[in-house]
Amino acid sequence: MDKTSRCAPDVVPTPGRWFNKNVFGFGLTSLLSDFCHEMATAVLPQFMQVIGSSAAALGFVDGVADATSSFIKIGAGYHSDKIGHRKTWSVLGYALTAVSMAVIAFAFAWPLILLARAVGWLGRGIRGPLRDAMLADSVAPEDRGKAFGFHRAGDTAGAVMGPLAAFALLTWVSSRPALVQAVNSWLPGDAAARGGVFRVIFLLTLIPGILSVLSMAFLITEKRRPRNREMKFMATLRSMPRDYRTFLLAVGLFGLADFAPTLMILRASTVLAPSIGLLDAARYAALLYLLRNVVYALASYPIGALSDRFHFQHTRYLAAGYTVAVATFIGFAIALPSVWWFVGCFGLSGVFIAWEDTMEGVAVRDYVDESVAGTAYGVLGVVNGVGDFASSLIVGVLWTSLGAAWGFAYSIVVGAAGTLLMALTKSRAGSRY
Repeated sequence: MDKTSRCAPDVVPTPGRWFNKNVFGFGLTSLLSDFCHEMATAVLPQFMQVIGSSAAALGFVDGVADATSSFIKIGAGYHSDKIGHRKTWSVLGYALTAVSMAVIAFAFAWPLILLARAVGWLGRGIRGPLRDAMLADSVAPEDRGKAFGFHRAGDTAGAVMGPLAAFALLTWVSSRPALVQAVNSWLPGDAAARGGVFRVIFLLTLIPGILSVLSMAFLITEKRRPRNREMKFMATLRSMPRDYRTFLLAVGLFGLADFAPTLMILRASTVLAPSIGLLDAARYAALLYLLRNVVYALASYPIGALSDRFHFQHTRYLAAGYTVAVATFIGFAIALPSVWWFVGCFGLSGVFIAWEDTMEGVAVRDYVDESVAGTAYGVLGVVNGVGDFASSLIVGVLWTSLGAAWGFAYSIVVGAAGTLLMALTKSRAGSRY
């Protein structure tokens, strides 16, 4: 194990002094990693269209990737609780994500994209609960809203930079046919004639991806805990409080409506393409996704800080964020052929995802203590992953078979039900561990 983990002092974080080296390091690491995979995400729907894949295939790819990420989270979180340290496995997770995005450059059909996304999201599944548990341990309980808000803001700053880079590269690479031809020459048969502009972008994601691995390895100091040899998986799951299980049920129900953002990108590009053309629609869709991530980055810290400042009940506060999500789903269901309409939809999507990601992370530690935090975050990840898989697949299938409006109508109804259940769920925000 690394020296920083072995020598880290076992101290209680001081209330009010939340902006420390670890909080900064986690923010920077996530910024670089999100730069990597969001740069790929911004052009993935258009690339899949170019190689002949359907909306159902896109929904299936993202659904399987999210499910892979989520199911590994519970095992990774439990393992870290048992062995008493988390950092080394987190570094491995960031490395898998970094390499997998570049592999998409060699795809000529959706199965290889599925494999690459699954491996990348496997890495995200390993690192996610471990990172969140280490972040929660790095600050005092009353500062967790600010710390998680700052982390989400840093994470999303990378998600802003990635689509912006993708947008710029769409123009830069398309004006250099020799570069595109050089990339296409690596591929067999008819695949060599398709998607060279996008393939260059996938290859370049390797740069921020590797930097994220180095940041995690050298900037984060972990507080180690004794190995818990007596810890048993099923007993640990059964020990989770009943209120936490109700919270997870509400998260899971809403998650069944919370489809992948790539379907938002596809919705914008397909609605706008008849009037402005496919390439311009792809550029606008990348910019709209950029807008979503800008709003996400700007909203994350204020949302978390407000929960600390006013001591809101976390479940009701989270339900307010879910309400914004339902309004967003309505916007995508209507989908007027106007760039400004989608500006509003993507802006709202940035607000609700900031609310959701920040406050779900904060609320977990309202119910459990440090010794099982990795497992608890892992369970949350599984619940979210099942919802992500089902929602992306169902919306994609309904879109392909009945029309896009049917897929989004499904999300509206199920999302509203999840919002109501979260509003009725008991919060333990006033008695944090």
